[in-house]
Amino acid sequence: MSVDPSLHIRDFDYHLPPELIAQSPAATRDGSRLLHVNRQGELQDLQFTQLKTLLQPGDLLVFNNTKVIKARLTGQKSTGGKVEVLIERVTGANTALAHLRASKSPKANTVLHLAKGALHATVTGRQDALFELHFEGNVLDLLEQYGATPLPPYIDVTPTAEDDVRYQTVYAKEPGAVAAPTAGLHFDEKTLDQLAEFGVDTAFVTLHVGAGTFQPVRVEHISEHEMHAERYSVPSETLKKIAATRAAGKRVIAVGTTSVRALESAAQPELSNGHVHADGCIEGDTTLFITPGYRFHWIDALVTNFHLPQSTLLMLVSALSSIDTIQHAYQHAIQQRYRFFSYGDAMFIEAAH
Repeated sequence: MSVDPSLHIRDFDYHLPPELIAQSPAATRDGSRLLHVNRQGELQDLQFTQLKTLLQPGDLLVFNNTKVIKARLTGQKSTGGKVEVLIERVTGANTALAHLRASKSPKANTVLHLAKGALHATVTGRQDALFELHFEGNVLDLLEQYGATPLPPYIDVTPTAEDDVRYQTVYAKEPGAVAAPTAGLHFDEKTLDQLAEFGVDTAFVTLHVGAGTFQPVRVEHISEHEMHAERYSVPSETLKKIAATRAAGKRVIAVGTTSVRALESAAQPELSNGHVHADGCIEGDTTLFITPGYRFHWIDALVTNFHLPQSTLLMLVSALSSIDTIQHAYQHAIQQRYRFFSYGDAMFIEAAH
């Protein structure tokens, strides 16, 4: 899985007018636009309600059923200074790894008084840039009661009750993500029912999206980038559906780059820290970094949103198509005033190979 040393950060850069960053969701989940990029790199402007026209009976859509937790907390250190907490990963019933923002980094044994003193957490150590926290109670229960939905840094609004609903897929099931698998936000129950009636099959994986998904690559040569780890799980039922779909000559279509990472990690568990359980389920902590030149094992097409400049997600979609095609598609989207990022419009990208 070596990365082409000739790949440079400028290959994945583009200028986005700030007003095209969507600050709120569309009026309805399926109310967005859809840019179709076919195998030859040709573009077609559609509405998301036309997704069915790009699918065939027997195709398999694979969704990420992770659930966004209310991972953001604010409060004070025991020394009195303000602190902001963003949970990165829940590691146990009472423990978590978190990003902390404070004027001075808290030391071990520092107590954090959060949510106006309603809950308390103790700093027990560090893992690189993340802080280990121990909560006085069940982490997930406390976050649900006192936390705030962690909207991405480029959405400059205070989360509302609407965000608690709309920054979550309708099929979210497994709590643990601190960012939504945003391609899935376009699907409502009606769309899922219509696709099922049409003969499109569905399957699920779980990948808990971390805050690192928003981090730009900070090295000039892509091969020097260290990928952040994310927890994934691919059930045996999903693996069986993929095998049956491919045997029938139909397509496996990932909904979101996180579904791609989970599936491609499960396709090569020996290279992505995967463990194969007795029932066939594969899970682990993946650091899989997909860049142009990567050979996809299972993915034939992808439903995705538009991604940040210089991001690993832009590199992934460029690997599925090509750098030139994706750059052309993004320039077209900017000219046509598509809405970008988490609450923005969608793309349907067919694999070029």
